[in-house]
Amino acid sequence: MKLKNTLGLVIGSLLAAAAANAVAQGQGAVELEAFGKRYFTDSSSNMDEGNLFGGSIGYYLTEDVSLGLSYGEYHDIRSENGTGNKDIKGNLASLDAFYHFGTSGDALRPYVSAGFAHQNISNVPDRTGRDHSTFANLGAGVKYFLTENFFAKAGVDAAYNIDANETEWLAGVGVGLNFGGATAPAPVAEPVVAEPTPEPTPEPTEPVRVELDVKFDFDKAVVKEESYSDIKSLADFMGQYPQTTTTVEGHTDSVGTDAYNQKLSERRAGAVRDVLVNQYGVGAERVSSVGYGESRPVADNATEAGRAVNRRVEAEVEAQVK
Repeated sequence: MKLKNTLGLVIGSLLAAAAANAVAQGQGAVELEAFGKRYFTDSSSNMDEGNLFGGSIGYYLTEDVSLGLSYGEYHDIRSENGTGNKDIKGNLASLDAFYHFGTSGDALRPYVSAGFAHQNISNVPDRTGRDHSTFANLGAGVKYFLTENFFAKAGVDAAYNIDANETEWLAGVGVGLNFGGATAPAPVAEPVVAEPTPEPTPEPTEPVRVELDVKFDFDKAVVKEESYSDIKSLADFMGQYPQTTTTVEGHTDSVGTDAYNQKLSERRAGAVRDVLVNQYGVGAERVSSVGYGESRPVADNATEAGRAVNRRVEAEVEAQVK
């Protein structure tokens, strides 16, 4: 396959995925990438350094683990030993497994990788015909998500040539799209049919209320350890008054696009809801969550202090007591 056809297919797929505006970065997500790498050959191979251009497709088995299949073609590699002014032509196909650090939805996700590759090149010094080699790969790098779907990538790969007993290196950058992922849906509570009870004689009551305000780090949806005691206080209040319900409301500052901040606010609200339900035992049917993005600031987004106040999740519970 010609390189321009390969890159055309990858770029076309990226554009189609962007138009679909699909959910990203979850289990079952598909990742498409176009890359360029610098190829550092082993000195014993008698070949100059060169470039590898191509594309890849990946599939996420979990939110952290993915498999990737890539194809690239070599350019600008020449022989060094005086056997003629030969251009080295060929390609490299790889199958690798990736483990991503951090949390799905984070802007910065480092990774490590391991796998195997097959190299097919021609005009190799001191050899006739095409040369086929099998490589064992180890790599490391980082992805930076400019939006929820679009990312830039940089990484380094060590490629051990099993057939020639030598190690070569590739360092490169790429851009890509991650789309089609799905997060686990929140459990749907079965409706509870209450037994009819005699209506009590009305007695004087007064309202009691507890409020929750959880702050988040920039571009994060992870509940900080210091906020757990406040969340527990709200859970204890709801345990004391089992008839109460609440809505957890997520908010962001104004940095980023409206669409990205909407998703971020929903993840923040969901994270606090998960602590209430899964860690402190509040019934799932009693807690709902909603995200408002950057639409409801309580402080000036023009300052860092104001933006820190706006990165929050709020909730309140009110009960009537005798």
